[in-house]
Amino acid sequence: METVTERFLRYAKKDTQSDENSKTVPSTKKQLILARMLVKELKEAGLKDASVDNNGYVMATLPANTDKKTPVIGWIAHMDTSPDFTAENVQPVIHKNYDGKDIVLNSKKNIVLSPADFPELLEYRGQDIITTDGTTLLGADDKAGIAAIMTALSWLHEHPEVRHGTLKIGFTPDEEIGRGADHFDVKKFGADFAYTVDGGSLGELEFENFNAALATVTFTGRNVHPGTAKNKMINSMHLAMEFNAMLPAHERPEHTEGYEGFFHLIDIRGEVEKTVMRYLVRDHDREHFEYRKKFLEECASLIRVKYGPDVVKLELRDQYYNMKEKIEPVKYVVDLARKAMIQCGVKPIEKPIRGGTDGARLSYMGLPTPNLFTGGHNFHGRYEFIPIPSMEKAVEVILKIIELGEKYTGLRPA
Repeated sequence: METVTERFLRYAKKDTQSDENSKTVPSTKKQLILARMLVKELKEAGLKDASVDNNGYVMATLPANTDKKTPVIGWIAHMDTSPDFTAENVQPVIHKNYDGKDIVLNSKKNIVLSPADFPELLEYRGQDIITTDGTTLLGADDKAGIAAIMTALSWLHEHPEVRHGTLKIGFTPDEEIGRGADHFDVKKFGADFAYTVDGGSLGELEFENFNAALATVTFTGRNVHPGTAKNKMINSMHLAMEFNAMLPAHERPEHTEGYEGFFHLIDIRGEVEKTVMRYLVRDHDREHFEYRKKFLEECASLIRVKYGPDVVKLELRDQYYNMKEKIEPVKYVVDLARKAMIQCGVKPIEKPIRGGTDGARLSYMGLPTPNLFTGGHNFHGRYEFIPIPSMEKAVEVILKIIELGEKYTGLRPA
């Protein structure tokens, strides 16, 4: 049987980067290459109904082999990698028996993965670690999740004596650009609850995430020759800087952690006549989240009072909400995962996601979907890495949840 490492290395080399500027679904055709590959492998693992639809969503079913009434458990991961950093020609590198020292990713470009910058590396001394070659991201987010799910399914295929309930598999496109659940057919999927395997370090078990919105602020100026501009010119870039200065500097991502929310300026493009800024607005608390949006509106209003009613336009679009509200009533879904981790010798790390997953939106679509670890670190960049034993534990935990699920009656623990 192919190991989780072998699968991950094979998947990681496929460029599946999504594109937030694309209007197509999926946003890039190259995601379909991996989708079709996974359909073939799912069928080989005994999931005869495996298919990919026109939107790039892969779905499949592993039928129950027990007469017990058990919950239908879904397993979900996303195929795309982040647009934040290049994913072209990914060349994963395995570092055997990591010694706790600097890892030279690329000697020619002097790119080094150092525990001085990333002290969590020291937790994996003596383990085999997979890194990039320093020129691309690695793609453990979320190809490690896909590899873990596929390896667990292949193991079940080779061990038909192991009893299990019905399992549903879903691999989604475009999660990294916030569209992963846009065309996910929850009714067709048919699971009672699910898990995204899309988390970070060993033991992460997440059922809280940010409430999220995207704010687009457009400033309109008036360009006049600078030699005759007095009392006439309105420089839209200066308006944008003034607006940004109104936002609390200590409420930026680089100064926040845990449950602390933020305003994150992700893009600014401008000239005298027109400047556009985009912000990510994030907060775990729904009331605070609504306040943040209101605060942006008040800042825009102040700019209008000072410079005119037409100089600024604020557009706010909610992206997703905190899944905790939907998970709390079915908390046994988290309890099942926690129990499985403990039985596998993994200490559960329950903490809020400082971001979002497909599971956040799916939970609001009627499919409770907490998030499990993959083992990866430093996603979306050249310093991404994943310890092989953590990936192997992810497979073990998936199989344990399936085993424990077979002992459930309906949706409640027996």
